[in-house]
Amino acid sequence: MSTTAETRPVGEKRPVPDSGIVLVCGTRPELIKLAPLARFYGEACEVVYTGQHYDPSLYAQLRAGIPGSSRFHELKIGSARRGTQLGRSVSAVDEVLAASGDRVVLVQGDTTSALAGALAANAQGLPLVHIEAGLRSHDRSMPEEHNRVLIDHLADLCCAPTELNRQNLRNENIAPERIAVTGNTVVEALQTAIPDAADQAAVLAPLGLHRDGYALATIHRPENVDEPLRLTTILRELARLPVPVVLPLHPRTSQSVRRFGLTRLLQPLRVLEPQSYPAFLALAAAAALIVSDSGGIQEEVSVLKRPVVVVRRSTERPEVFGTFGVLVPPGPRISAEAERWLDDVPGHRERLRALPSPYGDGTACRRIADAIEELTRAG
Repeated sequence: MSTTAETRPVGEKRPVPDSGIVLVCGTRPELIKLAPLARFYGEACEVVYTGQHYDPSLYAQLRAGIPGSSRFHELKIGSARRGTQLGRSVSAVDEVLAASGDRVVLVQGDTTSALAGALAANAQGLPLVHIEAGLRSHDRSMPEEHNRVLIDHLADLCCAPTELNRQNLRNENIAPERIAVTGNTVVEALQTAIPDAADQAAVLAPLGLHRDGYALATIHRPENVDEPLRLTTILRELARLPVPVVLPLHPRTSQSVRRFGLTRLLQPLRVLEPQSYPAFLALAAAAALIVSDSGGIQEEVSVLKRPVVVVRRSTERPEVFGTFGVLVPPGPRISAEAERWLDDVPGHRERLRALPSPYGDGTACRRIADAIEELTRAG
């Protein structure tokens, strides 16, 4: 493109290049949520995978879940301090974009990889689209909050999942013509990946699990697993639940358990290896309750119609609270809120089934594509 990074004003609109789209990502949630867009654009799409999630047990599952593309760039950035990882990622993504020609760059969410993709796109003077824009926790202690704010203000198009996200962007004086409310691609990702009833049963049977007879837990955020007292408290609270608790153990959590000498606290739980996305959805769909610190699960429960106890100090997804979930800090409220959801599982299930997901109806990809087309027509 003729406009350089130094002179390109943020928000300037240009035509979508005929050569297609570049998706920049590096973590499991990004790949899951970008997979519907990769399918939508097909061979017109390149995928740049930074390798921010570098654990081999996760990577094999991540790569298997992405639609086939002849243009998959694996950068293998790997583990490093946040600043070092960001610098390496920006440089590596910049090289790929420089060789890709005039393309629209899409980043998703609030990871280091997403910020690297946004900065590299800006440096190359390429149009930038932020998928899942406008989320705000208003908690500046979260690195992700800094990332998502920076990306939103760099983006030429902010694809906000909900009206609340749109209002967050407007509150920061982002121009309305740079914002489109699209829903969230997680709905399409889930609808595509979730196993049918027979395959769900095949996941549960070897584990001795029965529908509505167990809780599913996922804990991996640094605020919870990098501090021994918090991790101890969470594991003890999970063990107090009156139903079996299934815990797919994230590599980061596993390392912390060993480092802090907490292995004994896993004994009352049914610990599993990290699961593929379809297998995880099978477990989530049949669980009576989910306890998690994951942002994506807060969205997924609204599609699966399951309750969630979110163990975090703050969240950027308040849309599900008061309906599908509740936010609690590490401590006795974990088991207290869990037991409230477990007091009438069929009743809660029936009530949640009637509630729509705040994240849309499964048409986010089409809406995103339409917004990109409108952006280019206006340019």
